[in-house]
Amino acid sequence: MNQLDLVAYWNQGDFISHFLTVVLLIMSVSSWSVMIVKAGKLLRLRGLAQNAQSRFWYARSWEEALNSLGSRIENPFYNLARAGEAATTHRLERSELQGKLDPSDWIARCLKDALDEHAEKTQSGMAVLASVGSTAPFVGLFGTVWGIYHALHVIGMTGQASLGQVAGPVGEALIMTALGLFVAIPAVLGYNAIARRSKSLSHKLHRFANDLHAYFLTGSRVELAQGNAAANDVRPVVAASPLQAQARG
Repeated sequence: MNQLDLVAYWNQGDFISHFLTVVLLIMSVSSWSVMIVKAGKLLRLRGLAQNAQSRFWYARSWEEALNSLGSRIENPFYNLARAGEAATTHRLERSELQGKLDPSDWIARCLKDALDEHAEKTQSGMAVLASVGSTAPFVGLFGTVWGIYHALHVIGMTGQASLGQVAGPVGEALIMTALGLFVAIPAVLGYNAIARRSKSLSHKLHRFANDLHAYFLTGSRVELAQGNAAANDVRPVVAASPLQAQARG
Protein backbone atom coordinates (compact mmCIF):
# COMPACT_ATOMS: atom_id res chain seq x y z
CA MET A 1 0.00 0.00 0.00
CA ASN A 2 1.26 3.50 -0.87
CA GLN A 3 2.57 5.38 2.14
CA LEU A 4 0.52 8.45 1.20
CA ASP A 5 -2.68 6.49 0.91
CA LEU A 6 -5.55 7.91 2.95
CA VAL A 7 -6.30 4.52 4.44
CA ALA A 8 -2.71 4.21 5.58
CA TYR A 9 -2.90 7.63 7.17
CA TRP A 10 -6.08 6.67 8.98
CA ASN A 11 -4.58 3.44 10.23
CA GLN A 12 -1.45 5.18 11.47
CA GLY A 13 -3.35 8.03 13.10
CA ASP A 14 -4.23 8.30 16.76
CA PHE A 15 -7.40 9.46 18.49
CA ILE A 16 -6.70 13.17 17.91
CA SER A 17 -6.12 12.80 14.17
CA HIS A 18 -9.21 10.60 13.84
CA PHE A 19 -11.29 13.12 15.78
CA LEU A 20 -10.13 16.05 13.63
CA THR A 21 -10.84 14.10 10.45
CA VAL A 22 -14.37 13.35 11.61
CA VAL A 23 -14.88 17.02 12.54
CA LEU A 24 -13.82 18.11 9.05
CA LEU A 25 -16.13 15.56 7.47
CA ILE A 26 -19.04 16.84 9.59
CA MET A 27 -18.17 20.40 8.57
CA SER A 28 -18.15 19.40 4.91
CA VAL A 29 -21.50 17.61 5.10
CA SER A 30 -23.06 20.52 7.01
CA SER A 31 -21.83 23.17 4.58
CA TRP A 32 -22.89 21.22 1.50
CA SER A 33 -26.32 20.56 3.03
CA VAL A 34 -26.81 24.27 3.67
CA MET A 35 -25.63 25.20 0.17
CA ILE A 36 -27.95 22.71 -1.52
CA VAL A 37 -30.98 23.76 0.54
CA LYS A 38 -30.29 27.47 0.09
CA ALA A 39 -29.70 27.05 -3.65
CA GLY A 40 -33.05 25.29 -4.02
CA LYS A 41 -34.85 28.04 -2.11
CA LEU A 42 -33.17 30.79 -4.13
CA LEU A 43 -34.14 29.13 -7.41
CA ARG A 44 -37.73 28.89 -6.19
CA LEU A 45 -37.76 32.52 -5.06
CA ARG A 46 -36.33 33.57 -8.41
CA GLY A 47 -39.40 32.12 -10.10
CA LEU A 48 -41.68 33.83 -7.60
CA ALA A 49 -39.94 37.14 -8.29
CA GLN A 50 -40.63 36.74 -12.00
CA ASN A 51 -44.32 36.16 -11.22
CA ALA A 52 -44.39 39.30 -9.10
CA GLN A 53 -42.84 41.36 -11.88
CA SER A 54 -44.68 39.96 -14.89
CA ARG A 55 -48.09 38.75 -13.68
CA PHE A 56 -49.08 40.45 -10.43
CA TRP A 57 -49.54 43.94 -11.86
CA TYR A 58 -51.54 42.72 -14.84
CA ALA A 59 -54.26 41.06 -12.77
CA ARG A 60 -57.86 42.26 -13.04
CA SER A 61 -58.62 41.95 -9.34
CA TRP A 62 -56.78 41.84 -6.05
CA GLU A 63 -57.52 38.14 -5.47
CA GLU A 64 -56.32 37.31 -8.97
CA ALA A 65 -53.17 39.29 -8.28
CA LEU A 66 -52.53 37.31 -5.09
CA ASN A 67 -53.08 34.02 -6.90
CA SER A 68 -50.61 35.05 -9.59
CA LEU A 69 -47.83 35.12 -7.00
CA GLY A 70 -47.83 31.32 -6.87
CA SER A 71 -47.39 29.21 -3.78
CA ARG A 72 -48.26 30.92 -0.51
CA ILE A 73 -45.80 28.82 1.51
CA GLU A 74 -42.58 30.70 2.29
CA ASN A 75 -43.42 33.26 -0.37
CA PRO A 76 -42.08 36.69 0.67
CA PHE A 77 -43.89 38.43 -2.20
CA TYR A 78 -47.22 37.00 -1.10
CA ASN A 79 -46.46 37.89 2.52
CA LEU A 80 -45.66 41.47 1.49
CA ALA A 81 -48.92 41.81 -0.41
CA ARG A 82 -50.88 40.40 2.51
CA ALA A 83 -49.04 42.64 4.97
CA GLY A 84 -49.91 45.71 2.93
CA GLU A 85 -53.52 44.62 2.62
CA ALA A 86 -53.78 43.93 6.35
CA ALA A 87 -52.20 47.29 7.17
CA THR A 88 -54.64 49.12 4.92
CA THR A 89 -57.66 47.24 6.24
CA HIS A 90 -56.56 47.77 9.83
CA ARG A 91 -56.05 51.43 9.05
CA LEU A 92 -59.68 51.74 7.99
CA GLU A 93 -60.69 50.41 11.41
CA ARG A 94 -58.15 52.60 13.19
CA SER A 95 -58.33 53.66 16.78
CA GLU A 96 -57.81 57.23 17.93
CA LEU A 97 -54.07 56.58 18.31
CA GLN A 98 -53.77 54.99 14.89
CA GLY A 99 -55.74 57.86 13.39
CA LYS A 100 -52.91 60.21 14.29
CA LEU A 101 -50.47 58.23 12.16
CA ASP A 102 -49.95 59.16 8.54
CA PRO A 103 -51.33 56.40 6.24
CA SER A 104 -48.08 56.33 4.29
CA ASP A 105 -46.01 55.83 7.43
CA TRP A 106 -48.35 53.14 8.75
CA ILE A 107 -48.27 51.08 5.55
CA ALA A 108 -44.51 51.58 5.15
CA ARG A 109 -43.93 50.34 8.70
CA CYS A 110 -45.99 47.19 8.14
CA LEU A 111 -44.23 46.45 4.86
CA LYS A 112 -40.87 46.99 6.52
CA ASP A 113 -41.78 44.47 9.22
CA ALA A 114 -42.50 41.88 6.51
CA LEU A 115 -39.19 42.68 4.79
CA ASP A 116 -37.28 42.38 8.07
CA GLU A 117 -38.90 39.01 8.76
CA HIS A 118 -37.78 37.68 5.38
CA ALA A 119 -34.28 39.11 5.83
CA GLU A 120 -33.99 37.25 9.12
CA LYS A 121 -34.99 33.99 7.44
CA THR A 122 -32.44 34.43 4.66
CA GLN A 123 -29.66 34.51 7.25
CA SER A 124 -30.44 31.00 8.47
CA GLY A 125 -27.57 28.66 7.66
CA MET A 126 -25.22 31.44 6.61
CA ALA A 127 -23.46 31.29 9.98
CA VAL A 128 -22.66 27.63 9.28
CA LEU A 129 -20.98 28.48 5.97
CA ALA A 130 -19.09 31.39 7.50
CA SER A 131 -17.90 29.28 10.43
CA VAL A 132 -16.82 26.36 8.25
CA GLY A 133 -15.05 28.63 5.78
CA SER A 134 -13.11 30.42 8.50
CA THR A 135 -12.26 27.53 10.85
CA ALA A 136 -11.78 24.46 8.61
CA PRO A 137 -8.28 25.51 7.41
CA PHE A 138 -7.14 25.94 11.01
CA VAL A 139 -8.61 22.58 12.01
CA GLY A 140 -6.68 21.00 9.15
CA LEU A 141 -3.53 22.90 10.11
CA PHE A 142 -3.83 21.73 13.69
CA GLY A 143 -4.19 18.17 12.41
CA THR A 144 -1.03 18.60 10.36
CA VAL A 145 0.94 19.97 13.31
CA TRP A 146 -0.29 17.15 15.50
CA GLY A 147 0.50 14.57 12.83
CA ILE A 148 4.05 15.89 12.37
CA TYR A 149 4.59 15.90 16.11
CA HIS A 150 3.26 12.37 16.36
CA ALA A 151 5.47 11.22 13.45
CA LEU A 152 8.61 12.83 14.89
CA HIS A 153 7.85 11.35 18.29
CA VAL A 154 7.62 7.86 16.80
CA ILE A 155 10.82 8.40 14.82
CA GLY A 156 12.59 9.62 17.95
CA MET A 157 11.47 6.55 19.86
CA THR A 158 12.74 4.20 17.16
CA GLY A 159 15.96 6.15 16.55
CA GLN A 160 15.48 6.05 12.77
CA ALA A 161 15.70 9.56 11.26
CA SER A 162 16.46 8.90 7.59
CA LEU A 163 14.66 10.83 4.85
CA GLY A 164 12.66 7.79 3.92
CA GLN A 165 11.48 7.36 7.48
CA VAL A 166 10.46 11.03 7.84
CA ALA A 167 8.88 11.66 4.42
CA GLY A 168 6.05 9.16 4.77
CA PRO A 169 4.58 10.25 8.14
CA VAL A 170 5.09 13.97 7.43
CA GLY A 171 3.49 13.67 3.99
CA GLU A 172 0.51 11.90 5.51
CA ALA A 173 0.19 14.62 8.14
CA LEU A 174 0.02 17.27 5.40
CA ILE A 175 -3.12 15.56 4.14
CA MET A 176 -4.98 17.24 7.00
CA THR A 177 -4.12 20.69 5.64
CA ALA A 178 -5.36 19.69 2.20
CA LEU A 179 -8.54 18.26 3.75
CA GLY A 180 -9.14 21.50 5.66
CA LEU A 181 -8.82 23.54 2.46
CA PHE A 182 -11.02 21.06 0.61
CA VAL A 183 -13.75 21.70 3.20
CA ALA A 184 -13.27 25.47 3.50
CA ILE A 185 -13.04 26.56 -0.14
CA PRO A 186 -16.52 25.34 -1.23
CA ALA A 187 -18.03 26.85 1.92
CA VAL A 188 -16.50 30.27 1.19
CA LEU A 189 -17.51 30.19 -2.48
CA GLY A 190 -21.00 29.02 -1.54
CA TYR A 191 -21.35 31.76 1.06
CA ASN A 192 -20.39 34.47 -1.43
CA ALA A 193 -22.69 33.11 -4.14
CA ILE A 194 -25.67 32.79 -1.80
CA ALA A 195 -25.07 36.23 -0.29
CA ARG A 196 -24.94 37.78 -3.77
CA ARG A 197 -28.16 36.06 -4.88
CA SER A 198 -29.89 36.95 -1.61
CA LYS A 199 -28.92 40.60 -2.05
CA SER A 200 -30.35 40.63 -5.57
CA LEU A 201 -33.58 39.08 -4.30
CA SER A 202 -33.71 41.63 -1.48
CA HIS A 203 -33.55 44.45 -4.02
CA LYS A 204 -36.48 42.94 -5.93
CA LEU A 205 -38.47 42.61 -2.71
CA HIS A 206 -37.83 46.24 -1.82
CA ARG A 207 -38.94 47.36 -5.28
CA PHE A 208 -42.08 45.26 -4.94
CA ALA A 209 -42.72 46.74 -1.50
CA ASN A 210 -42.33 50.26 -2.89
CA ASP A 211 -44.81 49.45 -5.66
CA LEU A 212 -47.25 48.06 -3.10
CA HIS A 213 -46.84 51.15 -0.96
CA ALA A 214 -47.70 53.37 -3.92
CA TYR A 215 -50.60 51.13 -4.89
CA PHE A 216 -52.25 51.05 -1.47
CA LEU A 217 -52.05 54.84 -1.28
CA THR A 218 -52.97 55.79 -4.85
CA GLY A 219 -54.25 52.66 -6.59
CA SER A 220 -51.39 52.91 -9.09
CA ARG A 221 -47.90 51.51 -9.45
CA VAL A 222 -45.13 53.96 -10.27
CA GLU A 223 -42.72 52.51 -12.83
CA LEU A 224 -39.57 53.85 -14.45
CA ALA A 225 -39.98 54.18 -18.20
CA GLN A 226 -37.88 51.73 -20.19
CA GLY A 227 -35.10 53.10 -22.39
CA ASN A 228 -32.45 55.71 -21.98
CA ALA A 229 -34.76 58.30 -20.46
CA ALA A 230 -35.63 57.91 -16.78
CA ALA A 231 -39.06 59.49 -16.75
CA ASN A 232 -41.77 58.44 -14.33
CA ASP A 233 -44.79 56.69 -15.78
CA VAL A 234 -47.85 56.17 -13.58
CA ARG A 235 -49.75 53.08 -14.60
CA PRO A 236 -53.09 51.85 -13.15
CA VAL A 237 -52.96 48.31 -11.77
CA VAL A 238 -55.40 45.70 -10.49
CA ALA A 239 -58.32 47.15 -8.56
CA ALA A 240 -58.57 50.34 -6.56
CA SER A 241 -56.90 50.23 -3.18
CA PRO A 242 -58.99 50.18 0.02
CA LEU A 243 -57.87 53.73 0.85
CA GLN A 244 -59.16 54.90 -2.50
CA ALA A 245 -62.42 53.08 -1.93
CA GLN A 246 -62.78 54.84 1.41
CA ALA A 247 -62.07 58.20 -0.21
CA ARG A 248 -64.78 57.61 -2.80
CA GLY A 249 -67.18 56.63 -0.04
